[in-house]
Amino acid sequence: MKDYYRERAAEYDKIYEKPERQEDLATLRGLLPSLVAGRSVLEIACGTGYWTTALATSARSVLATDVNESTLAVARTRSYANPVQFAVADAFDLPSIPGDFDAIFAGFFWSHVPRADVQRFVQSLLERADLVILTDNRYVAGSSSPITRTTAEGDTYQTRQLSDGRTYEVLKNFPASAADVAPAPINWTNLPHFWLATLTRPHSPT
Repeated sequence: MKDYYRERAAEYDKIYEKPERQEDLATLRGLLPSLVAGRSVLEIACGTGYWTTALATSARSVLATDVNESTLAVARTRSYANPVQFAVADAFDLPSIPGDFDAIFAGFFWSHVPRADVQRFVQSLLERADLVILTDNRYVAGSSSPITRTTAEGDTYQTRQLSDGRTYEVLKNFPASAADVAPAPINWTNLPHFWLATLTRPHSPT
């Protein structure tokens, strides 16, 4: 997975050019600013910064992280309305990321988490911030890349091809419902091609 996204950095944003997804993408970009307004945001797996630009329109600050320096190099070339810092970091090692955050955003990363690890992964996000925002793909035949393999655990894989012909097998899971995404209180939005979930950390009674 890390190798695939490193090699895909230069053509990463082509996925956002699909005509049938434009209305949904505009909807998501319109929803995000109100969710993070005035907040200090940790973005994990920021890729080339496509979603970082939307977060930075209203967030007080954004720390955009990714495991690949090659995608961060593209993200650094973009313009942002509010302060954005970048750092190489592993989404599965959140304790190593310094700072205090009001919100965490993970765009199009949930689908790359093995189903057996989803609950633990989401809990790790909620341990760092009171608000967690997740968005990812729904499977749409004819628009989504076909599923080429399914494991006994229910993990699904796609075979992706880069412009130079190289192929990679990529873990890409799709939730059947909000219950598949997280154990925490959740607000769920379904769009034709994408889903958006906002989770709040439960607080113990005082």
